[in-house]
Amino acid sequence: MSPASYLPPLVVEVTRGDRLESRHEVDVAIVDADGRLVRAYGDAHRDVMPRSACKPVQALPLVTTGAADAFSLGSVELALACASHDGEPGHVSAVRAWLGRLGLDAGALACGSHLPMHAGSAADMVAAGDIPDQTHNNCSGKHVGFLTVLRHLDLPLDGYLDPSHPLQADHVTPALAEACGVDLASQVPGIDGCGIPVWSVPLDGLAGAWAGLGSAAAGAPATRLLDAMRAEPFHVAGSDRTCTRIIRAASGSAVVKTGAEGVFCAALPASGLGLGLKVRDGARRAADAAVLHLLTDLGCLPDDGPELLHNRAGTIVGQVRVA
Repeated sequence: MSPASYLPPLVVEVTRGDRLESRHEVDVAIVDADGRLVRAYGDAHRDVMPRSACKPVQALPLVTTGAADAFSLGSVELALACASHDGEPGHVSAVRAWLGRLGLDAGALACGSHLPMHAGSAADMVAAGDIPDQTHNNCSGKHVGFLTVLRHLDLPLDGYLDPSHPLQADHVTPALAEACGVDLASQVPGIDGCGIPVWSVPLDGLAGAWAGLGSAAAGAPATRLLDAMRAEPFHVAGSDRTCTRIIRAASGSAVVKTGAEGVFCAALPASGLGLGLKVRDGARRAADAAVLHLLTDLGCLPDDGPELLHNRAGTIVGQVRVA
C-alpha cells in the first residue's frame, strides 16, 4: 500500500444550529481477505482494546469445539453469543431458556447484573419493583456461550473468566490471537466490563479478523456465526440499536458489531473486506456516524444523510455528521 493511500483521521462533527459544537477524530482500517490494508484513516496500526466488537471471534470456540451442535443451538443462541443485547424481554427469555438447556440458572453467570440497556424495559422493571439478574446483562449471551463450551468439554465452571482458565487459555484467547494475527503471550490483559480478559490488538489486525469472518467458506464456524447475526439482528443488539438497524438495512451485505469506547467493526462478505474503527476520545455517537458513513461509501447502505439531533420537544437542533 502506497503512502498516498493513508488518509487523515476521519472527523465526525456535532453541530448545534449553524455552529460546530464538538469534533471527534476516528482511526480506521479496511483490510481485504488476504490481510492487506486497502484503506486507512489516521493510525490504522494503533493498538486498541476491541471490547465487545470481538465477540464473534470469542464465540468461535462455541462452534469449533462442537458445543453448538451438541446442544442443538440455533440462530437465536449463536446470535446471542455474539451480542451486546439490550436486556429486552425477548433477550432475557432466550438467555434463560438457553441456560435451562445446560441445567443452569442465572447464578452460573459471572458477568454481573445491571438494569436493561433498553430504557423502556428498564422503566418497566423499576415500576414493577423487579430486580435485574445476570441474564439482563448485555453480555449474558456471550457468557452462556462460554458455559456451553465448558459443559461440552467437561471443564470446571468456576473461575471461567480467569485468563489462566482452560476456557480462556486454550480456546478464547488463541482464537483472538489467530484471527488478529498477533502474539498475546507476553501481554497482561485488562478486565472487560463483564469480567472477561480484554486484550490489546492492532486496529488493522482487528479489521483483518473481521475480513476473515466474512470470507470464511460456507458452513465454516465463522460463517455460521455471521449467518446467525444476519438472521437474528434483534438478538445482536435490540429494537433501537445501531447494530440491529445496520444489519437489517444492509440485507446481508454487511454484518457489524460495536464495542465500548468508540470501537466498531464490520464484515463485508461479498467483497471479503473487514473494517475496524476506533474513535480517539471513545465517543459512541462518533463511532455510529463513522461506520454508517463508511458502509454507505462502500455501497452497503443507502445514503440517508447525517443523523439529526432533536431537543426534548422534538425540534431539530443540529447534526452528527462526517466532515
